[in-house]
Amino acid sequence: MKLPLNIAILAAGKGKRMRSRLPKVLHLLAGRSLIAPVIDTARALRPTKICVVYGHGGEQVPQAIRTAGISFVRQEPQLGTGHALQQALPHLGKSGVTLVLYGDVPLIRVETLRALVTAGANRVSILTAELEDPTGYGRIVRDKDGNITGIVEEKDASAVQRKIREVNTGIMALPTARLAAWLSRLENRNVQREYYLPDVVPLALADGIAVNAVKARDAWEALGVNSKAQLAQLERIYQRQYAARLLDEGVTLIDPMRLDVRGSLKCGADVVIDVNCVFEGAVKLGDQVEIGAHCVLRNVAIGPGTRVEPFTFIDDASIGANCRIGPYARIRPGTRLAEDVHIGNFVEVKASQIAAHSKANHLAYVGDSTVGRNVNIGAGTITCNYDGARKHRTVIEDDVHIGSDVQLVAPVTVGKGATIGAGATITKDAPPGELTFTKKEQVTKPGWKRPKKQERLEE
Repeated sequence: MKLPLNIAILAAGKGKRMRSRLPKVLHLLAGRSLIAPVIDTARALRPTKICVVYGHGGEQVPQAIRTAGISFVRQEPQLGTGHALQQALPHLGKSGVTLVLYGDVPLIRVETLRALVTAGANRVSILTAELEDPTGYGRIVRDKDGNITGIVEEKDASAVQRKIREVNTGIMALPTARLAAWLSRLENRNVQREYYLPDVVPLALADGIAVNAVKARDAWEALGVNSKAQLAQLERIYQRQYAARLLDEGVTLIDPMRLDVRGSLKCGADVVIDVNCVFEGAVKLGDQVEIGAHCVLRNVAIGPGTRVEPFTFIDDASIGANCRIGPYARIRPGTRLAEDVHIGNFVEVKASQIAAHSKANHLAYVGDSTVGRNVNIGAGTITCNYDGARKHRTVIEDDVHIGSDVQLVAPVTVGKGATIGAGATITKDAPPGELTFTKKEQVTKPGWKRPKKQERLEE
C-alpha cells in the first residue's frame, strides 16, 4: 500500500547575503521565483499535504504564491530548520512519510525525490551530494563501515570534518509519526543557537531507526541560493540544462551558452536560434523557424518558415507562416500576422491584425488596426490611433497602397484597392479604387537668409 506523503517546504530565511529587501525565495531564476519550481516538483509527487513555512518578508511569500491546495504557516521568530518543521507539523498528516524541501533549492528533480521517499516510513533518508567545494554545507559523518553517524554543520565542524566532501543538502524524508517526539528533543547548543533539523539523525539512531543516504545524481540539483553570485550560478546551470534538452530535440543553437529560456520553449523541426536570444513565458516555434541574434520573444507562437531578424522584440503575438520580421522590429501585444507578412526595420505593430502578403518594410507604426491582404505600407506611415482620451481603430482593406509619410487619423477606413499619396494626412474614409492625397501649395520666400550663430565676443 502506498504511504501518505506530506511535504514541508521551508522558506522562512531572510538571505542576508542577498542584500535585498525581497525575501530570498522570491528572487527570480529563469523568470520565476525560486520557490515556484520547488512547488511544481512537490505537486508532481502527488502528496496529501503541502505546507510552506515562511517568515522574513511578512506576507509577501504567501501573496506571491497564491496556489490552491497549499497551507502556509509563519515561523516567528526564526530559530532554525528544526523549529521551522515543528511549526509545520499541525498542518501535515499524522502518518506516512514527511519530505522536507527548501524554497531556495529550485533545481531538485522529481526522480531524485521519488528515490528518497520510497525508503518508506520506518527510516530516515537523507539526500546528500558530493561537492568539489563543500563550503557552507553540513558534512555527512560516517563510521569506518560507512554508516551515517551524524551531520555536523560547518560552523560547528572540526578541521578534519570540514575536509569531507559529502554534504547534507537539507532535503530529508522522515517517518511522520516520530517527528513530534524528535523535534521536541532538539537542542540549540551550537554557534547559531538554533534548532537544526539534521540533529534528528542521532535521535533516530538512538531509537533504533535506520538512517540511509540517497546521493543526488548531479550535485547541481541540490545546490541552494544564499547570495546573488550563487543565484547567477544556478541560472547558468539551469540554462545549460535547457539548452542541452533543445539540442537533443534537434534544435540548432549557434551557441548553447548564450541562450535564456524564462518559461517554456517548444520547437518544431530544423529550428535555428542565434546567440543572445531570450524566450519568456510560453513560446512555440514552428518547423524551419529562424531566430536571429539578440531577439526577445514573450508568449509568442510563430508559424513554420518564418524568419525573425536580429534585435526584434515580439510580445504576446501570433505570427503566421513564412513571415519576415525585423531587424529592429517591435511586435506588441494583441498582434496577429497571417502568412507571408513582412514587418521590417524600425516598424512597430500593436493590437493589429494583418492579413496575408501585406508589408510594412520601414519606419512605420501600425496600431489598433485591421489590415487586409496585399497591402503595402510605405516608410514613415503611422496610424494616429489615440486622441488623448480614447483609442480608435483604422481599417485598411485589401490591395491598398499607402505612400511614404502618411498619417491615418483614426477612426478611418481606406477602401479596397485605394492608393494614398505620399505625405497625406487622412482624416476621412478614403474610397476604394481611388487615389487620395492631400496637397498644399509649395511656397518659396524670396530673400530669406538662414540665421547665423553669433560669434562669442573676446573679453
